[in-house]
Amino acid sequence: MLLGVIADDFTGASDIANTIAKGIAGEGGLRTAQFLGVPKGPAPSDIEGGVIALKSRSIPATEAIEQSLAALEWLQAQGCSQIVFKYCSTFDSTPEGNIGPVGEALADALRVKGVVACSAFPGAGRTIYQGHLFVKDRLLNESGLEHHPLNPMTDADLRRWLKLQTKSAVGHVAWNKVTQGATAVREDLKRAATAGDTLVIVDAVSDADLIAIGEALSEAPLVTGGSGIAIGLPRNFIARGLAKGSSAMTSSVSGPEAILAGSCSGATRGQVDLHKVNHPTLAIDVDKVMAGDTTSRDVVEFIVANHGKKPLAYSSGSPDEVSRLQERYGRDKVAHTLDKLFADTARELVTRGVRRLVVAGGETSGAVVSALDLGALAIGPEIDPGVPVVVSGGSHPIALALKSGNFGAPDFFSKALGRLEGK
Repeated sequence: MLLGVIADDFTGASDIANTIAKGIAGEGGLRTAQFLGVPKGPAPSDIEGGVIALKSRSIPATEAIEQSLAALEWLQAQGCSQIVFKYCSTFDSTPEGNIGPVGEALADALRVKGVVACSAFPGAGRTIYQGHLFVKDRLLNESGLEHHPLNPMTDADLRRWLKLQTKSAVGHVAWNKVTQGATAVREDLKRAATAGDTLVIVDAVSDADLIAIGEALSEAPLVTGGSGIAIGLPRNFIARGLAKGSSAMTSSVSGPEAILAGSCSGATRGQVDLHKVNHPTLAIDVDKVMAGDTTSRDVVEFIVANHGKKPLAYSSGSPDEVSRLQERYGRDKVAHTLDKLFADTARELVTRGVRRLVVAGGETSGAVVSALDLGALAIGPEIDPGVPVVVSGGSHPIALALKSGNFGAPDFFSKALGRLEGK
């Protein structure tokens, strides 16, 4: 294995696995697999890029560090010469969050400084300019992410936000240096390392910027950022003759289908609204779930009764609805209860024959995939930017689309179900 990734949630892991498998258009990427947690045995011998999906984004920093260091140890044992710590393109992390602590812990373990921190993903509208993160034409803290139920983002200045989490100073490579190319970026990173900066925010407003940054990182032991930071990394291994450049596998799975949505993002709510115009949907009443009046059995029976009709069960609510529920029951209790509901639902659906499963929301996807315990997932074709088809192994494979809340076109749900069976 050449390139190893530690991802802090399951949708993010699929996102960057997709990026690594694609590489730069016309060049191909790396043969990539996604692992659900730290594997207990060695990776398949033909895998060039390995992505470990953790569920660490919203857990205490000490636990996230412990899990991430365990993932690092396994990836190094597989021969990886470069490690990527992948977090959300919208930098989802409170002042007490994990991005800074995990990044510093990995840097300490690898004995490096001047480590890139770049969450830009222009294809999904995430850009960084003068150290500030934009979502399309809005600053991060004016984009709706300030209302995120678990990780509200109230400051677009990533240097200032990251400094709240780190022990050392946070550096910056400005966009005008990035446009000068890989050599200029590499020199600025060296200066930051000499100054003692462990993590360095790097501006990027286009894929061309990310490719230049990727070239600058050809010898970097550690990289951190969103999935976009990996666009140019496969090229480095291909250029050195260590990989030939491959395409994402083409696969399809037929069989009963289900859509589960636990994200409260504006994009997911819009996708739900469009889908329910022509397809059966079940709005999960969270108050009834908390009271025990609605269970996974109710959701399963609804899905099974509507096989062939692209049924959707969702708990997505507006920011005001989410705030009311959190105030009434407590944020962690609501999150844990809904995660368990979706996990139990997915497990029973698969037992009853579901083979195509679309899941919206990072926390929801993590709960579902953990419950299914599918082992390594092969990376298939892209559905929408940042969301590939992923397929489990075995004699009864399951095809999944694991969607971050803010990703996907308005018709994502129907499109994803079609792509899962090769359409």
